[in-house]
Amino acid sequence: MPHYDATLAVFRYGFPIDKLVQSFKYGHRLALGSYFGRQLAAQTGRFAADLLIPMPLHPQRLRERGFNQALELARPVGKAWRMPVDARSCCRIRHTAAQAELPWRERAGNVRGAFACAADFTGRRVILIDDVMTTGASLNELARTVKLHGAAEVTLLVLARALPP
Repeated sequence: MPHYDATLAVFRYGFPIDKLVQSFKYGHRLALGSYFGRQLAAQTGRFAADLLIPMPLHPQRLRERGFNQALELARPVGKAWRMPVDARSCCRIRHTAAQAELPWRERAGNVRGAFACAADFTGRRVILIDDVMTTGASLNELARTVKLHGAAEVTLLVLARALPP
């Protein structure tokens, strides 16, 4: 059962978006993050929400990659919508295998208990932002954690959504 209330995706994760997202994420093409973030803001319209939370990376993964792609997407959305981006209240406390490397059936177990929040979100409407949603396991686990900290409503906003095989 999903812990989030709604999901919005701008693109289907397929050619050419998949190649552009991979170039952004793994090829350090940060200019694509700004472009994609503006697309997220423009294509979905502003939501009635209180804050944006980008999907947190574990500190080890952040060191390896050098940037958090979800934060790079969230910044232009926050600017366009005049909504705060909270990249500090939630963190990834377990270093997990990359979801993309795992079979779909193993992904939920891989991220179980991977997040912690240091804020009280009681009554707040939260938007979680990430680049790609495949099974939704990571976003669902983060949504579960945010709701345990009082969030009244959690919406997922993703750049691209992969369709099941």
